[in-house]
Amino acid sequence: MIKKQTITNYINMETAIKTYDRNALVCGSPAWRYVYHAVHSADKWFFNPAKFTEPDFHENGMDNPDNPCEKVLSNEQLLDYLHKVQAKTEKYLDELSDEELNEKPDGCEYTRLELILGQFRHISSHIGMINGQTIERTGKFPIFAGLDGKQTDKLFDE
Repeated sequence: MIKKQTITNYINMETAIKTYDRNALVCGSPAWRYVYHAVHSADKWFFNPAKFTEPDFHENGMDNPDNPCEKVLSNEQLLDYLHKVQAKTEKYLDELSDEELNEKPDGCEYTRLELILGQFRHISSHIGMINGQTIERTGKFPIFAGLDGKQTDKLFDE
């Protein structure tokens, strides 16, 4: 169940990336920074933040949209990163036992289940924020995969 709903979250994030205005300002930062923030957070906090290695393209502080950043990631780079994090997450969940959900990863103060649920909340929050910006700009609602996890080629609910 966790894997199915996690995949659905990643599907919804992909749709958000394909429909948003990457340069629209959100709290003073371009929206793409919030996309990176959400994907980076999933990469770090879904597993074990105490044992995380930054991606090669990361600059210090880039994961915080409030920090100035010289580097600009394209939507293609963001989607590539999202797909890598999704594959890493699916592999992790395939190997995770029910017993391990209540254990804390080495050096981490939270259980694996707390980390997973925290990322469900975090990713969903940012998808909603990004989609709200898209709805305001376009008047169209980005398609949203639900409990069944069905993916469609459509980007908007029309």
